[in-house]
Amino acid sequence: MAQQTMTGEDKRGSLAFGFIRNHLREYGILIALIAIMAFFQIATDGILLRPINLTNLVLQNSYIIVMALGMLLVIVAGHIDLSVGSVMGFIGGLAGVLMVSYGVPIIPAVIICLLVGTLIGAFQGFWIAYFKIPSFIVTLAGLLVFKGALLLLLGGASIGPFPNTFSLLSTGFIPDLFAFPVGEGVTFSDSLAKAFGVEPNRRGNYVFNAFSLMLGAAVAIFLFAMGLKSRMAGQGDQDEPFILFLLRQLIVAGALVYLSWLMANFRGLPNVLIVMALLIAIYSFVTTRTTAGRRVFAIGGNEKAAKLSGINTERLTMLVFANMGLLAALGGLIFAARLNVAQPKAGQVVELDVIAAVFIGGASMRGGVGTILGAVVGAFIMGVLNNGMSLLGVGIDYQQMIKGVVLLAAVIFDVLNKREG
Repeated sequence: MAQQTMTGEDKRGSLAFGFIRNHLREYGILIALIAIMAFFQIATDGILLRPINLTNLVLQNSYIIVMALGMLLVIVAGHIDLSVGSVMGFIGGLAGVLMVSYGVPIIPAVIICLLVGTLIGAFQGFWIAYFKIPSFIVTLAGLLVFKGALLLLLGGASIGPFPNTFSLLSTGFIPDLFAFPVGEGVTFSDSLAKAFGVEPNRRGNYVFNAFSLMLGAAVAIFLFAMGLKSRMAGQGDQDEPFILFLLRQLIVAGALVYLSWLMANFRGLPNVLIVMALLIAIYSFVTTRTTAGRRVFAIGGNEKAAKLSGINTERLTMLVFANMGLLAALGGLIFAARLNVAQPKAGQVVELDVIAAVFIGGASMRGGVGTILGAVVGAFIMGVLNNGMSLLGVGIDYQQMIKGVVLLAAVIFDVLNKREG
């Protein structure tokens, strides 16, 4: 009887090991992110995960993550977009001219900027999709055109500051709905802070956003419940052993609660983080649960076969680039709002960080392979590397070299993984 039990445990262990080996791409990047964060947390004596630095990490990389969502679809479709940095900078400059120079109200100005970004992406996608001009050439031309257009638009000088309301897109935080008074000079959040053992600041006041913590915990519980429901309904990867599925869900939920706890100790969750979370949820749904999302993967896997199956590959390719233009425009607005000024040099070499994030996140350079979560994790890996090396005083020269090595290692891993497959 004991021998049978042992055999069953061995079999489950073998299945789990085999699943991890076959899905090393997905698990590897998550393990890499955890390992990199652990290294810098130790090397910086705990500075990396301090609430203020964690908040800065999110703010500094928000526009990279937003654009990585669009770049993932471009790369999955078998193309590349080198113009995103220049488009991002151009839209930031356009926002500065509209809001600061001409006094256009924020909402109309934002709509105009997003529309222009979408049209730029659609225009580039038109030549790629219908005239079969390689995306590398079209978007390289776009990189040069919009870099020059930004200089022409701003006249070589910075424009700012932006209206305060617009700046809140990147510098604002969600309000604490639980900061209501429950006693003389004491709020409900103060009471929770004391209960959780939060230390007051030098002035004896508690800076604790209880609503941010509760919102993060609610999202973690919701994602765990939805993952479990999807598993029970027979959706998702049913080959994944239940113990691995449960462990992955618990790690993600625990990480969300812990990060929410840290941020709650410094003003709470940034507004831009909420925007990012909504976009990640939307694009995850589109890529995994919609026909259009599956067709993008089909185009990247085999465009001729996709066309023969009835997919309008030209229109879908143009829409993918239009979407990239939209997200590049949003990234430009986020970046401009964070700096509170439109700069002539905005967006330089940003496209390299965006592309690197997607490849590091597990997307295949051949197209047809990639996940939204992988792109987000890849962007965070790039962000943690930048932030951690800066905290350690590593020079920008060495930073660029190290990031290049990381990108090369990710591509080599993809090639070797394909050969083994």
